[in-house]
Amino acid sequence: MIKKRIYLLTLMISLTGFSQESFHDSIKIKEIFHQSLTNGKSYEWLSYLTQNIGGRLSGSANAQKAVDWGKKELEKLGLNKVWLQPVMVPHWERGEKEEAFILDKKGRISVPICALGGSIATKKGGVTAQVIEVQSVDEVEALGEQVRGKIVFYNRPMDPDLIRTFQAYGGAVNQRFDGARVAGKYGAVGAIIRSINLRLDDIPHTGVMSYGDLTEAQKVPTAAISTIAANQLSALLKTNPDTRFYFKQSCQTFPDALSFNVIGELTGSSVPNEYIVVGGHLDSWDLAEGAQDDGAGIVQSMEVLRIFKELNYKPKRSIRVVLYMNEENGSRGGKEYARVALERNEKHIAALESDAGGFTPRGFGFNCNEANYQQVLKWKPLFEPYLVHVFAKGGGGSDVGPLQNEHNVIFGLQPDSQRYFDYHHTSIDKLDIVNKREVELGAAAMTAMIYLFDKYGIK
Repeated sequence: MIKKRIYLLTLMISLTGFSQESFHDSIKIKEIFHQSLTNGKSYEWLSYLTQNIGGRLSGSANAQKAVDWGKKELEKLGLNKVWLQPVMVPHWERGEKEEAFILDKKGRISVPICALGGSIATKKGGVTAQVIEVQSVDEVEALGEQVRGKIVFYNRPMDPDLIRTFQAYGGAVNQRFDGARVAGKYGAVGAIIRSINLRLDDIPHTGVMSYGDLTEAQKVPTAAISTIAANQLSALLKTNPDTRFYFKQSCQTFPDALSFNVIGELTGSSVPNEYIVVGGHLDSWDLAEGAQDDGAGIVQSMEVLRIFKELNYKPKRSIRVVLYMNEENGSRGGKEYARVALERNEKHIAALESDAGGFTPRGFGFNCNEANYQQVLKWKPLFEPYLVHVFAKGGGGSDVGPLQNEHNVIFGLQPDSQRYFDYHHTSIDKLDIVNKREVELGAAAMTAMIYLFDKYGIK
């Protein structure tokens, strides 16, 4: 069957005028996809990571279990090097399950809620106050002292008209990150946000927030409510502006904790001092299993090196897989890896991140100069038979971003994103929402692209 496929592929290439090099590349890429789809290990790894370890928030016992697991699995691959890179990370814990109610004329209405990562707790009995609804942090700045003593309710949804959902996310997420900082500055007693997702449901979404330079006295508790609850609260405020809201949470921030990036390397055979990185983030939020965010990216990145080993591929350049720690609430793993690389004068020519979920791969997004972008466009026909055909400018990831310079290529896998934010940072980000074949297709696409950068280098 394989010989027949290769014959047909050879015929197709001859008819389309591919070069001899392109022909050889197409055969290698076919082998890569065959290995991932028929003998892949990515989903097996993901099953263990999610079912036996679960949520892996930085500083937690589960995060350390994930580090130990990642190191052990990479060592099993027979790589040239596997090591742990120390990094100090934030340690925040959610505490007891949060609770919230809308207090209306008709009584008490229960609301699905979760604390935002980094928030302080409410006082022991919770906080109750009149609600003021806004659409942006700029609106709170304009209201100023009018928010004093109130709970500020940020209710700007993701823009449903944007096809690129990460763009829609980017247009709404500053409410989560900056909302409590701005509300606290003007004397509010709390801040709640509409969950950052496109679906109407009763599942609140957590995520990191920041108090910036506020004093301890100015900091206010902050949380997210579900999109259905946000609509309900907004409707009640229109009929009764005196509607009050109650919420209670017991989260706590501890001193920074020691953790690690997990790194494995296939050392290059002819240009070992040029490095290519592939990775994702090992930490996840604590509400669920972190299957899509970013368990899928972790196992896909590990699979790249496993496939190379299985195919007995000897890379020219040194290829590293990095399982980064602390992307979710600090990105310290990515920053530390880049700092050490700079300190050691390591030349990183390309870095690929998978942190957009394990859905069907559609292509890649590239941050690079024009010469390198034109080179990757020449590779695009090699990916079209696998429907991985969107090669766009702009991409990468927060962990590989610190490696960016004017010469190298920083890029990210771009899966279909329409369902990603249904699960992002929620209690339902579990293994059962991940499709085995989709994860394997993504791993194969990533391996194929790393193979091409290893073979041809950068411009």
